[in-house]
Amino acid sequence: MFANVIDKDLVARVLSKARQSPRLRANHCFHRPEERLQRMVNAALYGSYFAPHRHDAENKREIFTILSGRAAVIEFSDQGEIEDKVLVEAGPGPWQVEIPPRTWHTLIVLSPEAVLYEVIDGHYDAATHKRFAPWAPPESDFAKGQAYLESLITRCGFAPNKSSPSPPIP
Repeated sequence: MFANVIDKDLVARVLSKARQSPRLRANHCFHRPEERLQRMVNAALYGSYFAPHRHDAENKREIFTILSGRAAVIEFSDQGEIEDKVLVEAGPGPWQVEIPPRTWHTLIVLSPEAVLYEVIDGHYDAATHKRFAPWAPPESDFAKGQAYLESLITRCGFAPNKSSPSPPIP
């Protein structure tokens, strides 16, 4: 028997939780705390603000694979300048982006909802898992977070599609 399967039912459950969450996102973890590799399904709605952050451990690589919807991953310099960006999109692709350790980054949902499979090297420890960027608003400041999110979308030239449903998972 397979240990973990991503299917329509799992995605529907995680999306349902995201729709009820004040943070507009939810995840389903496949890993246990003692495991070395973190694996999860993340569902997020348009407007969910992922504060820019980085994983300081030298081996903490992060990988996002899009399952449905559209999202952008942005890389920043130490001063908060945009250094790179990639649009991941179910269907035409690209479908995956790998973020090197110690890289400032954020995720932006550009469709009404997006579902991603995320893998992170290393054990999860809430105290050391990530460091938030000092030049970006904290996730706890909703208004400033939304303004910053919209400014990133504009600066990067992304065209959000806030009303069309995401393509279904086959």
